[in-house]
Amino acid sequence: MVGVKIDGKIIAQSVKDRVKKAVEELKAQGISPCLATVLIGDNPASATYVRNKHKACEEVGIITKDHKLDADITQSELTKIIDELNADSSVHGILVQLPLPKQLDEFTTTSRISPLKDVDGLTPHNAGLLGMKKAALVACTPSGVMEMFDYHEIDLEGKNVVLINRSNLVGKPLYHLLLEKNATVLTCHSKTKNLTELCQSADIIVTAVGDRNKFKLTSDMIKEGAIVIDVAISRFQDKLVGDADFDDIIQKASFATPVPGGVGPMTVAMLLKNTITAASLSSQIGR
Repeated sequence: MVGVKIDGKIIAQSVKDRVKKAVEELKAQGISPCLATVLIGDNPASATYVRNKHKACEEVGIITKDHKLDADITQSELTKIIDELNADSSVHGILVQLPLPKQLDEFTTTSRISPLKDVDGLTPHNAGLLGMKKAALVACTPSGVMEMFDYHEIDLEGKNVVLINRSNLVGKPLYHLLLEKNATVLTCHSKTKNLTELCQSADIIVTAVGDRNKFKLTSDMIKEGAIVIDVAISRFQDKLVGDADFDDIIQKASFATPVPGGVGPMTVAMLLKNTITAASLSSQIGR
């Protein structure tokens, strides 16, 4: 039996529809949700990502403020700009596009963002709250994966999940979100031994390696009826691909995400949702 393709475009649109309604409600209260983006340098991929985020904001009525900075900007200069955005009451969300040029420190940069405006969910404050089940702003890609489970009414309780990623952006926050749903989560990485055997025993596999030269998930690595969420995206042999061979695994999996068109659209949709949440938080503290 061929499994169900989890269509990220459809699910993302359902999130956008809810966000658009929330924007209208906030505007009726005199609040115009605003996202400030900071793009440093001229990385073509980063520029495309930011442009897509602006377009998505426009679709739902979120205002954007675009800050394009020179690639040779210093850490102190960037810190000053972030501080100004933190102090700007008209800005509800701040997104510094990653990766950063070599002279800039990612932790120092993301840590400087106000936790109330941290729409990427990367500040130590929000990461800590997530571990205590108290976070209002959660990293966009992991929360997008959880939205996919909710949309398809996939019960995570008691499920054995193999999570192939341990990054601050995906693996670590997703680990906590899955635990909140009472899943049993095993985090795997480049030093994990017997990865194939671990995958074969999993009810759900979430993979985010992003290098087909090093890793490829195939149907012989999953058990019948497993769920596969492919977070990775990279270019391989002139094609955009994930970690999984979708056409192969969908013959064996009960649900699986394609690449492109799977988790990717969810990341942008959850950024919009986080911006609305941040705008709501600001209104609650009288800003």
